[in-house]
Amino acid sequence: MPQHQEVSELLPEPRRKEIFLALVETQDRRVGVARSRQLVASQFGVSVDQIRMIEQEGLDHEWPPL
Repeated sequence: MPQHQEVSELLPEPRRKEIFLALVETQDRRVGVARSRQLVASQFGVSVDQIRMIEQEGLDHEWPPL
């Protein structure tokens, strides 16, 4: 999956896990999936597409808080 490689090259795993945690916490506040992606992307200075890739990576690897 080249897209995952691009994200992992740009952001180290601890940073991606931090972003994933923020995304899950934002979604838990019932903000809605699309809006939470936008908020977290803005907060961390990454694109919504990168958020989607990090989200999928976190789900695939069952990162905390899952």
